[in-house]
Amino acid sequence: MTPPTGVPERTRARRPKVVLLDVFETLLQLDALRSRFVDVGRPEYELELFFARTLRDGMALTLAGGSPPFAEVARSALISTTGRRLSEAAVQHVLDGFAELPPHPDVEPALIMLAKAKVPAYAFTHGSADVVREALDLAQLRSYLRGVISAEEISSFKPPPAVYHWACQRVGAEPARTALVAAHSWDIHGAVRAGLLAGFATRVEGGMSDVFDAPHVVAERLDDVIERLLALPA
Repeated sequence: MTPPTGVPERTRARRPKVVLLDVFETLLQLDALRSRFVDVGRPEYELELFFARTLRDGMALTLAGGSPPFAEVARSALISTTGRRLSEAAVQHVLDGFAELPPHPDVEPALIMLAKAKVPAYAFTHGSADVVREALDLAQLRSYLRGVISAEEISSFKPPPAVYHWACQRVGAEPARTALVAAHSWDIHGAVRAGLLAGFATRVEGGMSDVFDAPHVVAERLDDVIERLLALPA
């Protein structure tokens, strides 16, 4: 099938030379924020709506011409989601939880695999780089990574192609030899459309949406995704 006008041809599946790892839900468990909603008198199920609104608003702001930092977008989404009933201290209590998110159990095996294969790995987020570093330090995982890259530096959320191209420039790798690994199908779609390789961990969504471009490799667990990426032909 010929891609639509303006969409680059799909990058052929090859072993990546660099791997970019999405952070929230891919490396770190957002479910840990549920208890903080309960702490401030809100139902834990509001977590999903809050995070979905944060992503929606960040993407909308990006499309309109540049997004403020993740923390500002998340704060606004949290206030809206909770009906403007939280005090400033309560709002901050929930947001502070991002720095204490625990890793998924399949993350360390995946990072060890990349380290043994000598493939550089970076955390790639549109959240605060400092907050992500703090969470990864707490989880004792940051030593496996070459760095933490945040699209806040260019006032953007994923998934516009320019964000992935900027990340590739930051790590000094061409898009066609750089893999984006994520648990979000929209992030996978953005990376594939930008000419990157993509590995999809289905443990959050259960599978890839039919409206998005397919990843190059797919598995439920993150370590299995990495294993399959590393098994691709050079």
